[in-house]
Amino acid sequence: MADKQILLGRIIGPHGLKGEVKIKSFTTDPLDIASYGPVAADDGRLFRLTNVRLQGDLVIAGIKGVADRTLAETLKGVELKVDRDDLPETDDGEYYEADLIGLAVFDEGGDKVGEALGFQNFGAGELLEIKRTTGARAFVPFAGSMVPKVDIEAGKIVLSETGLAVLTADDQGAAP
Repeated sequence: MADKQILLGRIIGPHGLKGEVKIKSFTTDPLDIASYGPVAADDGRLFRLTNVRLQGDLVIAGIKGVADRTLAETLKGVELKVDRDDLPETDDGEYYEADLIGLAVFDEGGDKVGEALGFQNFGAGELLEIKRTTGARAFVPFAGSMVPKVDIEAGKIVLSETGLAVLTADDQGAAP
């Protein structure tokens, strides 16, 4: 898992006048965004979050070294990440989405149909993005009825018959 960065949240703007920011957290418990130590931006900057609290569904936090609104405004859009190795180990049957990226995707008959590229959520739930063996990209809802088996040790994801039908329907006419 070395070199994998996990997106924990995104700064969406400043909060107040003293350098605090509003963060959209992608962690199960939004406040956990501050529990992994310093978070990194894509450009290598490290940020230590302070005075972390919830306001509605957003996290409000200070950032060590950011003391005014003007500087906080420059951070809008910055993605906050940690190394995969810094996250706690998962229980049996649990995994991080990042652990699935790159796994082969099979149908229930054992035929390879593609590779997991990532996850998207356009508002109606998690979608698994798959690069088909044809080169086309398509989405399948990441739900038990569509994706009944994930085996990280074996390096594979299995789609149900319904999941395969959705995948096949989605990539009809799709550009690679």
